[in-house]
Amino acid sequence: MVSAKQPRPAYIPPAGMASELSKELEEGPPRTATLSKKKTIIGGIVTLIVLAVVFLGLIPKFGDYNVALESIKNMSVGWLVALSISVIVTILVYVLPYQAAIPGLRYGPAFVIRQTSYTISNAVPAGGAVGLALQYGMLYSYRVPGSVATTGIAVTSVWSVFITLGLPIFGVLAAVATGQVQQAWVVAGLVGLASIVAAVVVLWLILRSEKSALAVGRIATKIAHPVTKRMKSEPDITDAIMHFRGEIVDVVRAHWLWITVSNVLVSLAQFMILFISIRAVGGDRATGFTIWAAFAAFAISRLASMIPATPGGLGTVDAVLIGLLVTFGLDESTALAADLVWRAASFIPQVLLGVGTFVWWRARQARTGGI
Repeated sequence: MVSAKQPRPAYIPPAGMASELSKELEEGPPRTATLSKKKTIIGGIVTLIVLAVVFLGLIPKFGDYNVALESIKNMSVGWLVALSISVIVTILVYVLPYQAAIPGLRYGPAFVIRQTSYTISNAVPAGGAVGLALQYGMLYSYRVPGSVATTGIAVTSVWSVFITLGLPIFGVLAAVATGQVQQAWVVAGLVGLASIVAAVVVLWLILRSEKSALAVGRIATKIAHPVTKRMKSEPDITDAIMHFRGEIVDVVRAHWLWITVSNVLVSLAQFMILFISIRAVGGDRATGFTIWAAFAAFAISRLASMIPATPGGLGTVDAVLIGLLVTFGLDESTALAADLVWRAASFIPQVLLGVGTFVWWRARQARTGGI
């Protein structure tokens, strides 16, 4: 009698660590967070206020919504197809940094986790903590131990910040190619350059050796002391840094290049949606608007995503992006229309897909009796 073929495991642990990690799994699933009603209400109110100010007060100063919507309605079938392809590519590429940070995790499970956490973190006010806890729970359901999950989530988050800080540097260089450089952009680029260099140096010192990591901890403790001394329980920054080092050192040393490349690919895919959106709604008006100008606007505007006013930088990034597109020579209504298409194409499909992956995962858990 031929036995049934065993399904391929969702996660394959590194050679020599299977038994150690299996013991960790026996401890049970991690505790999951729940939405705080107070934080959710406050976050929702702040989000609505910011969105109202941006979309009803600030953005209309750049262009007319009616004209922008008319441009959107007139998009050709060819451009709609190109836009759809760019969205699909972005969704597929979005999973790669997660796989790079958690070696051994198959694409399918990584896709489900990544899309679900995107929806929770970017569409729910104050949903970041729940999105984080959900990632742990989903990874555990795919037999990924807690230590591996912590490493993957930490590396993914750190590299996301690196890319956000590094993009404005290349944005300013792209602006130089257009011949339109303003002092504020140069300052933003220099700030980004200084920040990314400092961050890379600090991370390198932490990973280089325990001795240099301890030195970083001592310096950080001295710098933070004026603030931490006012806390009821002063945090041990050195201990936190050493713990962080122990979690990520092996993965970063072995896979830093693919982690970096995969994160860059995500940003380039998101830019591809924007550039196609500009061409699609602009028609003849956008033919003279170069890819360098579009990239400069996109890259510099990413700094606004660091403002935690709304989930996913909704509204704040849009306002900065529209202003930069206009500054680089795109007419106001086309810039507004392009941003609306870019936001809708890059945000709505992933949110809806994330709802679907979450429902699918919960159904799978119900069938298997998991968490």
